[in-house]
Parts: sequence; C-alpha cells; structure tokens
Amino acid sequence: MAVTHVEQAYHATITVRWSDMDAFAHINHARMVTLLEEARIEWLLSAGEANESLIKSALIANVNISYKKPLRHSDSPLDIALWFEQVRSVDFTIGYEVRPSGAPADSLPAVLATTQMAMVDIGSERLRRITPDEKQFLAKWTRHRS
Repeated sequence: MAVTHVEQAYHATITVRWSDMDAFAHINHARMVTLLEEARIEWLLSAGEANESLIKSALIANVNISYKKPLRHSDSPLDIALWFEQVRSVDFTIGYEVRPSGAPADSLPAVLATTQMAMVDIGSERLRRITPDEKQFLAKWTRHRS
C-alpha cells in the first residue's frame, strides 16, 4: 500500500482504552480491528437513514492492516481517516489511515488498513448487487490511493 494523505476523507476521532494495550504497551492487533470498526460504524451512522441498507447488508469479507509505527495509549484519541477505495458490483473496499492525536494531517500514518465489504441479502444469505442509491453514496466518498 502506498502512503498518501487522503483529501476529503471522513475523520473519526476514536478514544483508545487501557484494555486496547498489549504487554508491550502498544495497541493490540485484535483491538486495532475493533477501533477501525468503531470508526467505520460512526461514519456509516453519520449519514442517518441514507446508509441503512449498507449498515444492514454489508458484511466483512477481508481485513488488511499494515503497521508503520506503534501506537500507544498516550496517542489517544486516534484520528482515523476513512474513504471508499474501490467499488465493484457486489462489494466495496474501505481505506483507512490512522494517526495519533495531534499528528499533522500530512504526516505519515501509523497504520494503513483496508476492509473489503460484501453486500449480502440477509434473507437468502447470498451476495447481492449494490443498488443505485448505495452507489451514489459510495461515489461521494470514493478515493484512490496513489
């Protein structure tokens, strides 16, 4: 993954809890997945009912996290920038850049991550196509890393 600051990304401010730390005083990997989830949910809920179908139908297909430097409790709250990196017919990928509290927006992120989300019809438990309304929302936040 290339490193770049993403303009007009959604920025979530997420507090690091003491329980997020591992024995080395860094944010634990499993807890980083949870912190990214908290940021993703805040973002999706921020648009209200417009995202209801995305919230209820998008399931995680893949998570990728690349650590560039450790994050600690003292780095809280984290600034997590999110955007849609790739949108296809039945899935989309969310890109993330995680920086410690107070880090300049153009500084190198401590963490780069992606989450691939697949759209599923919950009743049939089968993949479904992204609707035109969902594509319209996704397009608003779609960015590409260079």
